[in-house]
Amino acid sequence: MNQRTALLIAIGLAAGFFSGLFGVGGGVVIVPLLIAFASYQPKTAMATSLAAILFTAIAAALSHAGAGNVAWKEGALIGLPAVAGAILGAELHQRIDTQRVVLLFSLFLACVAVRLAF
Repeated sequence: MNQRTALLIAIGLAAGFFSGLFGVGGGVVIVPLLIAFASYQPKTAMATSLAAILFTAIAAALSHAGAGNVAWKEGALIGLPAVAGAILGAELHQRIDTQRVVLLFSLFLACVAVRLAF
């Protein structure tokens, strides 16, 4: 196994762990790690994260469902409209400069962190 493959596997393990523990993984874990340690460009990291998180989300949701912690109706009420939002967001993402996307993402994470802290 080469070093890059091992690094990507480690990023995946970290994303899965944090996804299962906190409900986060893609944008908060995978994207920054792919950019910082695997030399991905931001837009490629974001798109790759979205593809990878599909597997993580299914595994974590099934695990939580086994414990009876999933509100399926509410999940559908959030998830189905999120499909439309994801399509719109991905289209907009292609039209925005990479640096601007990274700045907006950073601001979003900072706002969420402040809100969670207080």
